[in-house]
Amino acid sequence: MSDIFKHRLVHEPVPLKFGTSGRRGRVADLTQLEVYLNALGELQYLQSLPIEAGGIRKGDEFFYAYDLRPSSTRYVPDQRGRGELAQAVEAAIIHARMKPVNLGAIPTPALAFHALQRGRGSMMITGSHIPFDRNGYKTNSARGELLKCEEAPIQERVALVREFLYGQPFSHSLFDESGCFKAGHRKLLVESAAGRDGYLRRYLDFFAGRSLQGMRLLVYQHSAVGRDLLVEILKAFGATVVSAGRSDSFVPIDTENIDAEQLATIQLLADEAGELDAVVSTDGDSDRPLVLGVEEERVRFFGGDLLGMLVAEFLGADSVVVPISCNDAIDRGPLRALLEPKTRIGSPYVIAGMEAARSKGKRAICGWEANGGFLTGSDFKKQGRVLAALPTRDAFLPILAVLFAAAEQRCPLSQVFALLPARFSRAALLKNFPRATSEAILRRFSSVNPAARDVYFESEKTSIRDEVGEVLPLDPQVNSTRMDLERIFSANEGFGRIASLNYTDGLRIYFANGDVAHVRPSGNADELRIYAVADSQDRADQIAALGVAEPDGILRRLERA
Repeated sequence: MSDIFKHRLVHEPVPLKFGTSGRRGRVADLTQLEVYLNALGELQYLQSLPIEAGGIRKGDEFFYAYDLRPSSTRYVPDQRGRGELAQAVEAAIIHARMKPVNLGAIPTPALAFHALQRGRGSMMITGSHIPFDRNGYKTNSARGELLKCEEAPIQERVALVREFLYGQPFSHSLFDESGCFKAGHRKLLVESAAGRDGYLRRYLDFFAGRSLQGMRLLVYQHSAVGRDLLVEILKAFGATVVSAGRSDSFVPIDTENIDAEQLATIQLLADEAGELDAVVSTDGDSDRPLVLGVEEERVRFFGGDLLGMLVAEFLGADSVVVPISCNDAIDRGPLRALLEPKTRIGSPYVIAGMEAARSKGKRAICGWEANGGFLTGSDFKKQGRVLAALPTRDAFLPILAVLFAAAEQRCPLSQVFALLPARFSRAALLKNFPRATSEAILRRFSSVNPAARDVYFESEKTSIRDEVGEVLPLDPQVNSTRMDLERIFSANEGFGRIASLNYTDGLRIYFANGDVAHVRPSGNADELRIYAVADSQDRADQIAALGVAEPDGILRRLERA
């Protein structure tokens, strides 16, 4: 038998791919070898950058942390024995001649904040909100998240590392035939509490003097890595906190796709807790908030894109960046004048938009996503206190800001949200939906001109414009596309005529009656999403339900088309 390592592998490697933000994959495919070689390639890429571009240097500290998924730090027997991904990352950091520092099980933004304050890089081992049978990691340079333009050069580095490791003699390799460390279980470095402590101090300092006294809050803990920190910070500001729903097994919470079953679970916890002002929580790695009001003992979910609008106003932003999927209430209120061009979906695109705003001289810059993750692209000053920039998704800031707004206005959360333009949103998805099929749907209903960004169906003519608003030659196919889509989004289901289409990221359809439907594949998993916006919550809920209905909902009809 050949002694070359590649020839000794007893499995077919599944390369780890970039998703919307970070790398994700099925745990069963995530060998320690695959995580190690990708992490090492990314570290080498960061070491090749100048300091001003977020570069890191050999000998420097490099921070890592992880969520509470079993595979993040342990082997998982029912996932082909895969796991201990944090151990693979730690080994890659050592191989890259950096000094690994284990910040333990803390929120993704806590890790990023700690590292960025020190001008160092970091890696978070997490699958975020996606199902528990998946995992991955996310890398930050010394200046923030990796941008989409960096993915191609990183992949080139990873390819070189892969070639080297696969070409080694098997006897020299750290890994066995199945891609696990030959040495077996590796003990992680002792955890440092510096990351968690600094993250809490960020809010205790900025919101000093404010109080949540008199508010009674339920923290839905499930398996969120920041579950205890959230309780601690709310209590520190004087709230009465009830903790509930803590789980030792991983619970995938997608804060832009809270379904009826999850709402029912939260409702039961609220019923047991008694009188409440709000229910708050986060997703698995605690970078996306979940906020629910309680009215007449019934919980009411508030979408993250609406939450972001309140936070931007609370902070006094002069520039806001949101993705195309964001609730269009932002186009109808006071933030409209501060809105930068809408981006594709994913925090790297929002960050790029914030950097563009900074280059134009903006000084109080923020952004958010439909999932509620809130990013600050600059420092913010309020009442003489400074909130340092954190250009990555954060859950604690929006939760605290909206609770303080309600406490200071002495009103229920619903009244705070009622100040926004009356537009309502809902998202839903079909799981196990092949990405190739999703991409075929988008090709089928897109313009033949790849430069097309918007199509407007006006009373007398149809016009097509690119991303900067320049008029493009008319594509005769778009009118037939409109008719085909109107058969799928039918008048019988309450849809009006299609007024315009947008192709910034996926297919976003604007109807003459004010409805919006946005179809887009997930960037992290084989899922097809539908985002709905309407003039009432009932209608937004209805559109989302129509989208994912089985066996003949809108998404299935698009699939057949």
